[in-house]
Amino acid sequence: MPATESLLDTGEYQKIFHWAETQKDGTIPSFNTRRNDPYEYQSGFGNAFTSEAIPGTIPQGQNNPRKVRFGLYAEQITATAFVAPRQCNKKAWLYRIRPAVAHQGFDIEANFLSFNPRIHVSPTQLAWHPFDIPESGEVDFVSGLKTVAGSGDPMLREGLATHVYVANASMKKKAFVNSDGEFLIVPQQGALDIQTEFGPLFVQPGEIVIIQRGIRFTVSLPDGPSRGYVLEVWGTHFELPELGPLGANGLANERDFLSPLARYEVGQERWEIIYKLGGKFFKSTQDHSPYDVVAWHGNYVPYKYDLTKFVNVGSISVDHIDPSIFCVLTAKSRDPTAPLADFLTFSPRWDVASHTYRPPYYHRNAASELMGLIYGGYGGRSDAFQPGSVSFECGMVPHGVAYDEFKEATDSAPPVMQISEASIAFMFESCRPFAITDYAWNSNKKHEHEPKMWNSLVDNFSKHAKEVDEIMANAKNQSSS
Repeated sequence: MPATESLLDTGEYQKIFHWAETQKDGTIPSFNTRRNDPYEYQSGFGNAFTSEAIPGTIPQGQNNPRKVRFGLYAEQITATAFVAPRQCNKKAWLYRIRPAVAHQGFDIEANFLSFNPRIHVSPTQLAWHPFDIPESGEVDFVSGLKTVAGSGDPMLREGLATHVYVANASMKKKAFVNSDGEFLIVPQQGALDIQTEFGPLFVQPGEIVIIQRGIRFTVSLPDGPSRGYVLEVWGTHFELPELGPLGANGLANERDFLSPLARYEVGQERWEIIYKLGGKFFKSTQDHSPYDVVAWHGNYVPYKYDLTKFVNVGSISVDHIDPSIFCVLTAKSRDPTAPLADFLTFSPRWDVASHTYRPPYYHRNAASELMGLIYGGYGGRSDAFQPGSVSFECGMVPHGVAYDEFKEATDSAPPVMQISEASIAFMFESCRPFAITDYAWNSNKKHEHEPKMWNSLVDNFSKHAKEVDEIMANAKNQSSS
């Protein structure tokens, strides 16, 4: 079978070490989307994009003419303050058949402030087995969205929430709009065919998609039931992290982010529009499709990214580099020294450090860490960690591997090797402490990391008592002479 044909199978992408393998050392024409992706895209991050389903639609030299071609309505989405600095200003102009205002009127957790009786805090490591996808009834992306943990409150425009979704049905004549914040969606099982006002996006396990605040979208399930994770941020936007001494290239490169092309539909049918505001859902109806945008331009546009394109960096001598080297996207907080949220990926890479303890070292840090596994296995967790699982440590909670793994890593020098093969794990990381929702706290999927796993961490120091006594005695004699 030709190599390119095998890539029609989505499972083939889970076996590659990096996207570069798909290019076959330049022996075939290069391509930037998976072979089974039905759509075309524009590439770049934060660009001022332009897209027209009908050429010649967008007015030139102005945004809001007295008359738009074909009798279309001009509608602007402004996502930042009108006077925000140019480099921070987020906006888009849409030219649509009917404006979004044309409708006939109109629980997940969002309040993580300490007085909310429906949240819980824990100083221990917590984990959840994969949440079950419903087998009966129709549960779509919106109704299958469940909050696990978070911090802050969207009404204060500061904070974040982490969710899981479990869905067995496509959204039917229903659109969702998050008025609270920005969604970063991580499919774990099953692809998502997402229609947005800007056009369609096809997102498979191993890819992520970002849909900004206020943008309407509909999720269909092209290959059956789906499960995944969501990171939501309030009062900020996802952006690329600074590269510092890395220079101009590395980690997630701008040109690997893909945004949709305009595609419109015309229909006189009843649609439900579900709004999320303050963590509560509201509904309105309209008698036409919300996806009637013929053309658009701007820099406030949904986008997706294939995690197999991430350019890993690391130590080529000794020791670990801090996990910030795994950061795909970051969202700033009001603290200039600490982000509100980072999205990190742990994908196939080389481990070459010499004279170095290679497993994740025992540590405590200021960040809250909520981790998930898309596919494969991950050796950095302290117990069984399956695709679809969730693992959580609040800030300053100590964590590390059991003694058997520690002993194996310290007894012999490991070879230069590839790690995390056929696997992608990720982490939602934040400077803020997370509180756990009632849903997650009371779930039968919740379990604590087994404390007994660390009982075998032996006291090696005491075995050297005689040697230590001699050293101390010699030191005392030298100091007194």
